[in-house]
Amino acid sequence: MQKDYQPEKLKIDKDLPGFSLKGIKEHFKLYEGYVKKTNEIQKKIEDADKSEANAVYSYIGELKREEVFAINGIKLHEIYFDHLGGDGKPSGELVKMIERDFGSVDKWREDMIATGLSARGWAIMAYDLKDSQLHNYGADAQNIGAVWGAIPIIALDVYEHAYFMDYGTDRKSYVNAFFENLDWSVANAMMTKYVTPWEKTKNQ
Repeated sequence: MQKDYQPEKLKIDKDLPGFSLKGIKEHFKLYEGYVKKTNEIQKKIEDADKSEANAVYSYIGELKREEVFAINGIKLHEIYFDHLGGDGKPSGELVKMIERDFGSVDKWREDMIATGLSARGWAIMAYDLKDSQLHNYGADAQNIGAVWGAIPIIALDVYEHAYFMDYGTDRKSYVNAFFENLDWSVANAMMTKYVTPWEKTKNQ
């Protein structure tokens, strides 16, 4: 029996530099919608006729596809909102790892911005368990472009809904504002919780 997901609380309660509180709240409603829809989809999967499954079309097949889209919408938005509200100043052990894998924070940011401007859905800095390095991966949708065995550390939403209220079609200004509000302490906490144990294990 699948347990229902519960939405997290929005921790932001004021305008941020380059982000209106109204825009953030409207965006957050979409995240809450993903939580609701994921719970609905998973209940329908439990009751669906599994015997009709086939690769051309089946109700269970459509539910399975939409489940991935909705649940990734939850996970990526939680990362996104969690690390908004910082001062944007790079700090902590994550900086050392970025310098190791990208050469410098500036080179990482340049690559992340390019990823965000070219992807249709998300730019995600993830630690890949295959090569034990950080990568900036682009995703055209929440269920297209995900890399298995990679831990997302920083998630930049570049769907139009993330910035249209404040920036219209000016995605680049929105992306720059995102970096100015990035809470590096949250990103470092992600590294400490999920990546540092793996790094220690592989070096033993």
